[in-house]
Amino acid sequence: MNLNEKLAVTGLVPVVKLKSADSAVALAEALGKGGLKAAEITFRTDAAEESIRRIAKEFPDFLLAAGTVLNCENADRAMDAGAGLIVSPGLNPKVVEHCIKKGYPVMPGITSPSEIELAMSFGLDTVKFFPAEAMGGVKMLKALSAPYGNLKFMPTGGIDSGNLQSYLELPCVLCCGGSWMVKGDLIDSGNFDAITELTRQAVDSMLGLKLERATLNSNCGAELKEHCGKLGMEFSDKECGACFSCNDVQRAVWYMEQRGFEIDPTRLEYDSKHRLTKAAFKAGNAVIRLEKK
Repeated sequence: MNLNEKLAVTGLVPVVKLKSADSAVALAEALGKGGLKAAEITFRTDAAEESIRRIAKEFPDFLLAAGTVLNCENADRAMDAGAGLIVSPGLNPKVVEHCIKKGYPVMPGITSPSEIELAMSFGLDTVKFFPAEAMGGVKMLKALSAPYGNLKFMPTGGIDSGNLQSYLELPCVLCCGGSWMVKGDLIDSGNFDAITELTRQAVDSMLGLKLERATLNSNCGAELKEHCGKLGMEFSDKECGACFSCNDVQRAVWYMEQRGFEIDPTRLEYDSKHRLTKAAFKAGNAVIRLEKK
């Protein structure tokens, strides 16, 4: 899985400002428990480089980006510390050129067609749209992306649980950046349980899993059948299980695999654009099915 594919299935990258590197590992652990093994550590404080280094060492499978990288020196420091992606709020040609020459994955920020075309002139296929809400949000992003069909965006700035899905539904959006689950006061007070819970809620909202129907087989007891029948559950002679709808099947599959579910490769269905629309997981003697809403 390449970087863009990993960003796409992750869907949401927490944007983090750390005042002390001593909080870095605990923060990453809290995010991971909530379901997100990703973070953009911003170079807005002197703790950024060491924070990236500690997280990269403790959690090598973490998707780590360095954010607010405004110069070539910080890009070098971030990559040496273990970052896998350089992100900046704007497009500084010197920084972009430096990263490309060094082989660093880089995602500069844009707000206009001219900046998009400058990014494309460097051969980039993914950019950050920042500050997203202040610059017109979903409506502006639709307009910007229309002439540039192959370009992908990571909108960041003003995104929260209330508008996250409206961005992710856009075909041009690779993933989103957000900070509502990693608020500074929670980090400063060491309230990592709250960060875990907010992260879990964010992931649940993003996936949008909803039980549509459940099926029991003839091996179920009569009393169970009676009660489940009242709830509208179906019965089958072949298998028991449940069917969930979700916002994005590919993303839901990836998150379920992270939680230990075993996918059934024979029960994957795709649309004409090769997007996954249905999938199934083995759960003991039962089957869990996923389908696009």
